[in-house]
Amino acid sequence: MPKYFEYKVAGYYLYFTSKCIVECMHTHASDRKLTEAGSAKFFVKNNGDSIVQNKGVLNDREANVIQKFIKKNYKEMYLKWSLYSQEGFYGEIDE
Repeated sequence: MPKYFEYKVAGYYLYFTSKCIVECMHTHASDRKLTEAGSAKFFVKNNGDSIVQNKGVLNDREANVIQKFIKKNYKEMYLKWSLYSQEGFYGEIDE
């Protein structure tokens, strides 16, 4: 399960699973087991904005902190994502 970073953001690891690389770029956030069940999920746009698909156990403050972190670090995160997936950012259409 690849983590974007080895440290936690707002108390949560940001990661993706080998099963989810068929979707557009996103990150899961979980403080425990790195599984999709119960985790928050943020889809990432090509400008660093993110869409919360599922808040999981995160409260609004934690979700906001993570979204700000994604906005600041999305390019670095995309480099990691692109090692595993051919899918681009949220909202991009293949031509």
